[in-house]
Amino acid sequence: MRVPVSARLAAALAAGLLTILPGPAQAAPTVAPAQAEPSLTAVVTGKLLDRAKPLSAYADADARDTKVDVTRSRGQWAFGTAVLRAPAVEGAEPRDWLFLAEHRGGAWRVAFDGEPAFAEHSARAPLISATERKIFASHGGRASGGADGSGQVGAAANGDYRTGMRLPWAIGQSWTLLGGPHAWDAGSGPWSSLDLAGGDQRVLAARAGVAYTTCTGRILVYHDRGYTTRHYHLWDHRWFDGQSVSAGAFLGYTGTEVGCGGSARSRHVHFSLIQNGNYVGIARHIIGKWAPMNGGAQYQGYALHGSRRVNVGGSLYNYGPLGFTQGIVDVNGGGTLNKRSGPGTGYPVAGSVSDGATVTISCSANGTTHTGRWGTTSLWNRLSDGTWVTDAYVYTGVGGPVSGWC
Repeated sequence: MRVPVSARLAAALAAGLLTILPGPAQAAPTVAPAQAEPSLTAVVTGKLLDRAKPLSAYADADARDTKVDVTRSRGQWAFGTAVLRAPAVEGAEPRDWLFLAEHRGGAWRVAFDGEPAFAEHSARAPLISATERKIFASHGGRASGGADGSGQVGAAANGDYRTGMRLPWAIGQSWTLLGGPHAWDAGSGPWSSLDLAGGDQRVLAARAGVAYTTCTGRILVYHDRGYTTRHYHLWDHRWFDGQSVSAGAFLGYTGTEVGCGGSARSRHVHFSLIQNGNYVGIARHIIGKWAPMNGGAQYQGYALHGSRRVNVGGSLYNYGPLGFTQGIVDVNGGGTLNKRSGPGTGYPVAGSVSDGATVTISCSANGTTHTGRWGTTSLWNRLSDGTWVTDAYVYTGVGGPVSGWC
């Protein structure tokens, strides 16, 4: 019987008849080092710097000019705030976003508020509250222009100037219009902001929503209908991460804080308006029953309540919010507006209403044509008392019916 080679080799080795000499050394196979996955902070920072490129005042920003805070995480999800710090020049404001990130397919997928993906993410993310989810659903990036979130959009978002907001202080109190409409980014963006000061210095939420603090002195309140109000330079303020706030909730005091860059010469609140993730011109938007109006240059301008005009340096009385089916009588010069028994001047006079008065509109119909401050129209509004007034002398914030057709 033949002995297997392996057995004969083993026997020879055991008998000392064979010696195995070491052969040449074999090089270890070369393995390419694994590519490190970018951290979430790095991904968000890169997105911030991409947003800075089209903004002239921020185009030279680098990672040192950003601030990323992850405030919540659960499983593959993370949520936080992302800030592009403002340069230390007059009129510059930080640009900040909320972000939602999902770790999927070996990478972080990040969406900033105002992007359609943010609303989609918020519908699935387990670390988003039911209240946040409902509000974020209306922040889907549908404003005209500025799809990249840079803030370069037109004078208005969707042509609807109704906000349902009060001024950001106590109803019945008067503050100073310190600075009229001006840009958020030291000049090139929409004139989205007002500087306001005085009164008891207590800055309050203009409308119910959810609030976030992105840095010292800075509070964002996200409202329904895609609106966000931003408040800067606050002192001794509250700190928020998605807490619900009611209209009139205390946010902080006016101050000169510049925790996210920029500058402030005197104590005030820099109040800005955003819709669907983009800064929008604040002019004509109804806030506290006032309509801010642009001047010939930034920080000029004025505000209108009916025919009453308040220039920069004057006092704004907080009348509270205007309802979405209400309007402010503006007879374009003061006095009173005749009410009619039907939609036109051919109907008998049925009373009058004073300039600046708030009226509630039941429905609208076409009638005789008239021209007022806001344009020419044949629209007439039936008021809650059954009388009619021409829409030419009522400012509602939209160009059509606010309560349907009669």
